[in-house]
Amino acid sequence: MHINVIGVPLYLGCDRKGVELGPDKLREKHLIDTIESHHLDVLDTGNIQVAEVTDEDKFKDHKQMKYLNEIVEVNTKLAEEVYQSFENNQFPLVIGGDHALGLGSVAGSSRYFEDIAVIWVDAHGDINTPETSPSGNVHGMPLGASLGAGDQQLTDLYFKGVKVKPENVFIIGASDLDPGEIKLAEEKNINIYDIDLIRQQGIEVVMKTVVNEIKRRDIQAIHLSYDLDSMDGPLVPGTGLPIPGGFSVNQVKTIFKALFETELVRSMDIVELNPLLDKNDQTAELAIDIVDYSAKLIASMESAQSTEENVEKDFNVDLGFKPIS
Repeated sequence: MHINVIGVPLYLGCDRKGVELGPDKLREKHLIDTIESHHLDVLDTGNIQVAEVTDEDKFKDHKQMKYLNEIVEVNTKLAEEVYQSFENNQFPLVIGGDHALGLGSVAGSSRYFEDIAVIWVDAHGDINTPETSPSGNVHGMPLGASLGAGDQQLTDLYFKGVKVKPENVFIIGASDLDPGEIKLAEEKNINIYDIDLIRQQGIEVVMKTVVNEIKRRDIQAIHLSYDLDSMDGPLVPGTGLPIPGGFSVNQVKTIFKALFETELVRSMDIVELNPLLDKNDQTAELAIDIVDYSAKLIASMESAQSTEENVEKDFNVDLGFKPIS
């Protein structure tokens, strides 16, 4: 399988500098070599260009959303790159940058696949709207906009209309939801498996429930969006909003394994690495470990699909038998 690595050096969604350095830090930590070690072909497409802006301009385009036009521009470019990856039978791996990039990766996936599921592994819901956001930071809005909630410039990004049905959204690991997000989740009946529920039931039970829900729907593809702040705060000092009590590395790997075994994961984000906040590259190295495991799962998925195709070919081969008359 061919992996397209797409860097998005975006900090405008979180309005905190440093996270734009994430893509190049992961490259410095041998991101490409790590993926290639699993016998996967990799094309590093480089970084999408992000316009330079000043702090004084943050609300110039919208009084409730920071850096709106620049974020829309970057995500429109990203959506097209993701879409073109699918057109070329490639797996887009998007590395950030802040989680506002989810607008583009979900939009690109949704344009190509008629019915997608979005798995949002995050301590935050990212389903705010301009009216409910306490900060105006767009990295708290991408999933809400993908559901059709919020400002039209976000909801209609790349193409008009809802990008993913609410019933096909699964937020896993939430521990810090704003009041407006809770209300929207209830109104749209979004699937949320918060950290308290996961502690009670265990991650294996929760993921079995998630996978069963996906299997009973007519899902063509899964977009997996992974925020490093979903992990236990002390593990990830190099992220903007670390929260104690999040996932362990093994729990994240359990989530990923369950999802990739469905053979439906077609695209992935890794976001919110801020090297300026990191301690001795601890978070960056953990992110590389997650990439390494993800690449292993992608390779396994490709092998399983190849085996299925060969079995089908063998089963359908013309053995030269004539029908009994």
